[in-house]
Amino acid sequence: MVSWEIVFVLCLLLAALASFICERISTDLTALLVFSVLLVGAYLPFAENLPSFEQLLRVFANPAPLAIAALFILSAALEKCGVIDSLAQILGHLTRLGYKGLLVIMIFLVAGISAFINNTPVVVIFLPVVLSLSRKLNTPASKLLIPLSYASIFGGVCTLVGTSTNILASGIMREAGYAGLSMFELSRIGIPLIFIATFYLVFFAQRRLPVRESLTSILSEEERKEFFTEAFIRKDSPLIGMKVAESDLMKAKGLRLIEIIRGGASVPGDVKETVLHGGDRLVIACRPSGFARARSVEGLRLAAEEREGIETITAHEGSIVEGVIGPRSSIIGKTIDELNFRQRFRMIILAIHRRGINMRDRIDRLPLEPGDTLLMMGTDSAREQIRRGDDIMLLDQPHTPSQDLRRKAPVVLTVMAAIILTVSFNILPITAAAIIGVGLVLLAGTLTPKEAYQSIDWSILILIYGMLGLGMAMETSGATGMVADLLAGIRSIGWPELPTLILMLACLYLATSIFTEILSNNATVVLMAPIAIQLGLQLGIDPRPFLIAVCVASSASFSTPIGYQTNTYVYSVGGYRFADFLRIGLPLNFLYFAGTVVLVPLLWPFGI
Repeated sequence: MVSWEIVFVLCLLLAALASFICERISTDLTALLVFSVLLVGAYLPFAENLPSFEQLLRVFANPAPLAIAALFILSAALEKCGVIDSLAQILGHLTRLGYKGLLVIMIFLVAGISAFINNTPVVVIFLPVVLSLSRKLNTPASKLLIPLSYASIFGGVCTLVGTSTNILASGIMREAGYAGLSMFELSRIGIPLIFIATFYLVFFAQRRLPVRESLTSILSEEERKEFFTEAFIRKDSPLIGMKVAESDLMKAKGLRLIEIIRGGASVPGDVKETVLHGGDRLVIACRPSGFARARSVEGLRLAAEEREGIETITAHEGSIVEGVIGPRSSIIGKTIDELNFRQRFRMIILAIHRRGINMRDRIDRLPLEPGDTLLMMGTDSAREQIRRGDDIMLLDQPHTPSQDLRRKAPVVLTVMAAIILTVSFNILPITAAAIIGVGLVLLAGTLTPKEAYQSIDWSILILIYGMLGLGMAMETSGATGMVADLLAGIRSIGWPELPTLILMLACLYLATSIFTEILSNNATVVLMAPIAIQLGLQLGIDPRPFLIAVCVASSASFSTPIGYQTNTYVYSVGGYRFADFLRIGLPLNFLYFAGTVVLVPLLWPFGI
């Protein structure tokens, strides 16, 4: 009999799914609301089969999220000391190998790095390198960017620290009384799958991947020829005392007022609401046809035309450059207006590319998100200023760290090697090793404590804790057992034991794969790993094969740009469409499915 608690928890799960799909609110807020509802349910007097308040609080004692947070910090340390940049530059010397040769080297290099480092910063740092290589090869970047993201996913499947899903799955296994995953246990299946996937991409990707333009393609030729010049308000100008929005400056087509300089300093606030004063210097962006209109504005003089009492600044071409917002950027969640972007970065935003959509209307009120690609225009000095910061990764050339901390690289690499060895030989659990490693990295001065806290993706941790609460509710209410019963019911078809178990494994993989394309990979593994364990218990066999399948399926997100964060990054930068991921990713999903169903029973026998 299905209890009301099971119905309640399943309805809560469906509501969370709907929220994840609709994206009206963020995934971490959805998880927080789910946890809040469960807290309310804990105090209902008739809720016998829902977790109590004390039980729900136990999710915060789960060591896996702590290990994930520590690995975020260690990845940031490796990134800051230039380890990833140095490895990325290796690709720059391999264009002579041609498209297929470069693709093979890129896949194995990125997969090898991603096996030990958080995937997202790896892809973000490799983006400008791959874009540069595509220009040298005279190959569209869209032929390389999706394989770049996929390569990071391939590597993440291979080790315990390769992705947070593996750490979560290992923690769930330990809590259930089973041995957790060892450091390289997943390599037994991850490495063969890399070779299968690489073969597919090398021989089929060039035909199946689309030719897509970058974000600059949305501009016309006239728009791309925008120039900067400076003008000033004459002492007798009729513009004096007027707001910019009310003046002829806003009526002249082909003109963009970038900045107002008064007394040698930029005037703060909304440029359109600024009252003009005599002697104000105006930084103006003009299309070629806009210079004549600038000269026709009464009371405005171009600096290049004036030689009396003011320094001449000649007109110069404005640089148009693309940049992507990194995962730890300080401008995430803020609008262009809130940031006062024009004055902060001395650049103007022409367009924003987000998830396959080029946005050009009302972009000043659009909260910025990780992975947004910005099309910006400004002077060379402004561009270099952005390059020295960490908020926006420019895509015109490979990344250069803002500080040269390469001398710290041996310290961080030694710490990472020590973590891998101590976990591999069962000297320390992953959480203890990672936390000690963070302490040593901070002591060495590679990161400051503030930088370490900023490097943690807190939204992922909140998502994990919220979904751990939902997973606990599913177990306590009996929903997990009910789903396991449905899978165990496959036995009724009367097949021999081994084919029946393989069919169950296939069904579990497919369900996990579908969920991970909708939810995040972390949410998926938290929900599906307990089902895998319960299925093994009901069948009286070792649940490890089912858990391995869940680990692989929850990370192998290839068919949509929203299932995995690295896919989202290349989606924006490459100008892809949603269907592009389906076209190249669905066959890869099938290859991972078939490879897992065949290899897991051989490598992890069911014990029947």
